[in-house]
Formats: sequence, C-alpha cells, structure tokens
Amino acid sequence: MPLKKIELLAPAKNLACGISAIQHGADAVYIGGPQFGARAAACNSLADIEKLAAHAHQFRARVYVALNTIFDDRELERAAGLCHQLYNIGVDALIIQDVGLLETELPPIPLHSSTQMNNRTVAKVRFLEQVGFRQVVLARELSLDQIREIRAATSVPLEFFVHGALCVSYSGQCYISEVMAGRSANRGECAQFCRHSFTLRDGQGKILARDRYLLSLKDLNLADHLGALIEAGISSFKIEGRLKDDSYVKNVTAFYRQALDTLLAADTSRQRASSGSCSFGFTPDPAKSFSRGRTDYFLTNRENSRRKKPGAIYSPKATGQQLGRVLHTENRFFTLQTTEVVNNGDGLCFFTAEDALVGIKVNRVEGNKIYPKDPVHLAGGTTIYRNADTAFTKLLTQSEQCRTIRLHLELRETVGGLQLLMKDEDGIESATTATVEKAEARQAGMVAELAEKQLRKSGGSIFSVAEVRVHLRPGLFFPAAVFNDLRRKGFAHHQETRLQQYQVERAELTANDFPWPNGEVSYLDNIANGKAAAFYRRHGVARIDPKTLRAADVAGCALMTCKYCIKAQLDICPKMSSNAVGLAGPLTMSDKTGEYELGFDCAKCEMTVLRRR
Repeated sequence: MPLKKIELLAPAKNLACGISAIQHGADAVYIGGPQFGARAAACNSLADIEKLAAHAHQFRARVYVALNTIFDDRELERAAGLCHQLYNIGVDALIIQDVGLLETELPPIPLHSSTQMNNRTVAKVRFLEQVGFRQVVLARELSLDQIREIRAATSVPLEFFVHGALCVSYSGQCYISEVMAGRSANRGECAQFCRHSFTLRDGQGKILARDRYLLSLKDLNLADHLGALIEAGISSFKIEGRLKDDSYVKNVTAFYRQALDTLLAADTSRQRASSGSCSFGFTPDPAKSFSRGRTDYFLTNRENSRRKKPGAIYSPKATGQQLGRVLHTENRFFTLQTTEVVNNGDGLCFFTAEDALVGIKVNRVEGNKIYPKDPVHLAGGTTIYRNADTAFTKLLTQSEQCRTIRLHLELRETVGGLQLLMKDEDGIESATTATVEKAEARQAGMVAELAEKQLRKSGGSIFSVAEVRVHLRPGLFFPAAVFNDLRRKGFAHHQETRLQQYQVERAELTANDFPWPNGEVSYLDNIANGKAAAFYRRHGVARIDPKTLRAADVAGCALMTCKYCIKAQLDICPKMSSNAVGLAGPLTMSDKTGEYELGFDCAKCEMTVLRRR
C-alpha cells in the first residue's frame, strides 16, 4: 500500500516568495495569477508562474494558482481561457470559487475548492467531491470532530489552514465590503472592515465597549495540533499569507516544515509530498514574524479564559514576540527583565493602561537597559513585545539555498574518457560522459581519492552528495578540473532529467447531475453569471430568483456570518458567563461607516452582523 502523502502548502505573493517557500520546505505553493484572485493586490504574470513551476517541479513540489473570485458573464470566458494558459505552462492545480467554470471547456487540470465556497458540512464536501473537485479547502472554523465526520463520509483530499490571519466571517459569506463600500471580498477587493474599531451598545444605549477592534482576530497557530489534524484526516496543511513578505514566508514555512518532519519521522504510514531535505541557518519562530498573537480558534473546545479568546480587540496591528516585563524606568532608559537579546534598531511595543498599543524604536542597548529613540514612560511590570527583530531579519535575508536532493554518484572509465552516473532519492537516474585524454599517474593509487573529493562538492546546486563510488584504474591520472567539469555538467544534466520526468496530473472533468444538497440557492452561494446558474439547475435547483443573488439587493441580508461571538469575547455570553444577566438587546456596534445590529443564534454558536436601517 502506498504511503499517504502529507502536504505543506505555503503562500507566494510573487515569484521570489514562491521560490523562498520551496527552498524552505513547502511541498506546494499557491499564488495569484494575472487576475481573478481573491487577493487583488497579489497578481503575477504567466512568465513568473512558469518559472516558479519549473523551480518547484525540480523538488517534486507543486504550484497551485488561485482563481478564487466570482466572475460576471463577460469575465467567465476570459477566466476559462486563462485556465488553459496556466495548464500549458505546467501549473498543477487551480483553486476556484465560481462553479460557472465547471460549465466551460476547461483543460484537464485538477480543481481545488477554495475555502471561499464555505466548505463546512459533510453534505457540501461530498457534493464537491462528486462534481469533480480534487481537493477541498475546509472552513477555518471547523473542530476536530467536524473534520473527522467529513473525512469519514468522503475520500477527497482535505486541506486546512494552520497558520496566519483569520477572517472573522465564514469565508465567502462576508458581504460588508460589497454592501457598504462597493468592494466585494468575493472579487478580491476586501475593505478590511473587520480591522475597524467599533463602539458596542446594548438595546438601552449603554456602552459595553468603546473604540475596540471587536471584529479583529488573533492569528491562527495550530502548531500544537498537527498530529491531531493528521489523524482527523487533513492531508494538506495551509499557511495563510499571499500578501506577506519574503521573510514571513521563509520563517513560517521552515517552522512548519520542521514540525511536520518530526511527526512524519515517527509515522511509517505517511510521507512528505515532495522531495529533498532542508537545513536552516536560523531557528524558525513564527512569533518573530507578523503576529497579532495566537489562537487555535475553534479546533478544540471553546474556552472562556482570556488567553484562549480569539479576539485581538485592542489592536489589529502586530505585537510579535513577548520579551518580558519592565523592572523600572529612568529618564532615558528602562530596564527589561528578559532572556532574549535586544539589539539596536529593534521595534518594541506595549499596551498602555488604557489598552492602546504604543511602539518603541530601540536606539541603544546596554545589558538589560533599553534606550528608546524617543522618550517613553513605562510603569513597572509593563509587558514588552518585539514586533521587529533586526538580527533575526538579517538571518532570514541571508537564508536562500536551504533545500537539497540526495544523490549517489558512480564514476566509471570509458573507452574515450569518463562516465558519471547519478541516482537520486526518487530513483531517477542519469549518465553524463566526457571525452578526455588519459594519462599515466606518477604515483599510482591517488586518482580515486582526488575524484571523490572533487565530486563531493555540491555548493550552489540543488543537490547534496550522499555517496561517491569510483571505478578507475589506479594508474590513471586526470587533473582536478576534469572531475569538476564533469560534476557540473552531470548536475545540470540530472536537473534537466528530473524536470523532463515530472508528470503534471491530468484530471478530466465529467459533468453529472449529482443533487445540490440545499435544494435552493441565494446570495450566500455567490452566483454572478449565467453558467453558474446553469450549474445549479443541472444539479437540481428548480428556481433561481435573480433578486436574491446579490447581497446588496436583499433587505436585511447578513453582512457577516461568524462562528466568532462578541458576547463570548466580552464575557457576556449567557451560556458562558453570568455577566449577561439583564443585558438589554439588541446589541449594536458603530464606526465611521455606520451602525450595525448583531444577531445571535446561540444553538449554533453563530453571530451575524446586519446593517441597521
């Protein structure tokens, strides 16, 4: 029985980030195409995507292109044409949201169902599998038990986010940008309403929270749950961050590479989904990259402790790594109790007594005395965080060629010179010959030692030499340059051989009429073109009312539907706290864009955000 493959999937804002992700251990990367991605600010040319695919395929890693917006009728044919172009340049799969694409003539390229399709029930995932999706990105809000239930009822590979920024709404179910700002998140134009500050009032006008970032969440970090996720049925572990920089991608990818490798080393039934091994010149630590704090969201049981709450309601900005506490303050410096080394130029921050986040630039450090660039008053006991680590950033900048493929080399004599045979960890073989003049050695028996020494050098290549076997007559002599030249040509030839033997998966899509589980559709299904409507009709939806398909046209539509609950965050949930007794409803929150009413379905533990009229 073949081993089950476990995939680490990393983000790529651009070609450079994609290469960094592969070099730091990603089994696959996802990247935006020239258009139609859910991150409109992260577009890439076909030429760059082709280069990334060629680089990834050397390591048997894959490239997925995100085309996960919804299309109008004019755009759909262009999107289908782009799918053919991406298939022709070697892309391994497309991540999509709009089912209208399934009604066009697509190339035989695997389709992955974006999390924007709101994939959180057994019925939905089973439907997606039946209509032809080859991988499904599950909703971030699912628990381990829900994942197990989906896995037991389906066989399609399941992908799950394990790190990065969280949308407060179920993905694909956020319409606040579209309705309030004319910018649809389902078309890659999210206006980030969830990072606004709001004031919350009860039904009698009592202020429950003033100027708090009530919809802003901490960042997801499921590093402690990877083994449980594997056992629950997840095979692709996804890092969020197609707008993140190169340093973030290197650090976070390397961290999860090491974590997954540790688990796979103890599990003989599973293996990593690509080739090669990584060696890093830094110790990966996600807290040293952009971080709003960490949460495991709803993967395990809800907990009411402050440490476990998912909201980052005091600031939507990065706090980073917790360093320690202030011991005391002088006019020009403060003394910090920490085990970490702080350097000139580091960025620090702290929360004031009013819970406002304040940044500090380090000008000078003497032992545990920190001299800020600008005067700052800090009370003893204040917790200090570091959100910019200059020394760590320098290490990340210097980290490039971290990943290599093991090679076994065998050198033989031929009639006209030498032959170098190579076999790598995937069993791929190549042979490179060189016509060279043979000479008799002044001292017999030295040629094998010289050959092995020169052939073991692999710096600057994607290879590491595990073994060299030399079969040459002891009396022969060749200059070191002969072996060096043969090695360089052999590496280049073997690298090309690996690329030629890489096979992009073909996935023919066959239309069927497997029934749509809901029976009906609405604006929540994000239908924006005629072919998407035809798709649902073919799958059993009898009536589609155009007046119900745009959130902006539906009175009282849910602008957001969330598993996250403001009541739970503020300890006023009637199921979790006695502080909710006598609380007048409905609750409303307001910011500079307007006033919003909150709805609560306590049976489902769900919250909705509605426009108050």
